[in-house]
Amino acid sequence: MEAGTATGAEIGRGLAGDKAARIVEAMRVSVAARGIAGSTFDEVAREAGVSRGLLHYYFGTKERLLVEAVRRESDVRIERLEEGIAGAQNADDVVGALVQSFEDFLGEGRSAAVMFYEMLTLAQRNEEIATELESLRRRTRSHTAVALSAKREAGVLKLRGDPETVTVFLFALADGIVLRRMTEPDFDVAPLTGQAIVAARALLT
Repeated sequence: MEAGTATGAEIGRGLAGDKAARIVEAMRVSVAARGIAGSTFDEVAREAGVSRGLLHYYFGTKERLLVEAVRRESDVRIERLEEGIAGAQNADDVVGALVQSFEDFLGEGRSAAVMFYEMLTLAQRNEEIATELESLRRRTRSHTAVALSAKREAGVLKLRGDPETVTVFLFALADGIVLRRMTEPDFDVAPLTGQAIVAARALLT
């Protein structure tokens, strides 16, 4: 098989391995340090300690690798957030789970945030990326909305709106704070986070 012609089944098999996981993580780190344009297969292969040909075999194109990096990031965050909400006994616990997820995201430095926002920029010019990114964001919203809805049915939350709208608003608050941190690294976002918590609690109770 020629480089860049991996089938979906082969990609699926490869992604379960340690080398593929290292490649995905290397892309994540590279985008944060060099941006998407600078994250070539050569750079990512060097970072991951694998051959350039292996990137082609597993992912085919840089766009597919970028999408996989964002997908992995999203999966981990969805799982952690769902676990936090599922274990919540009251509204404060739910707010705490949301805040913890947000703080984990910020606490990882610029890598995760840069990757997401670089992908958003690329999506304006690349239809494949735009489609994949929209699907990932829709899935993240859906999972969170379902988790909030379950807590409303259990009597833990009231929700001042339908779960989907509440979820989108909460994510919008987080997006705004992250963007402020990225554009002004020294800006103290703690007061903004405090106000976001007040808004979140008002929506959930």
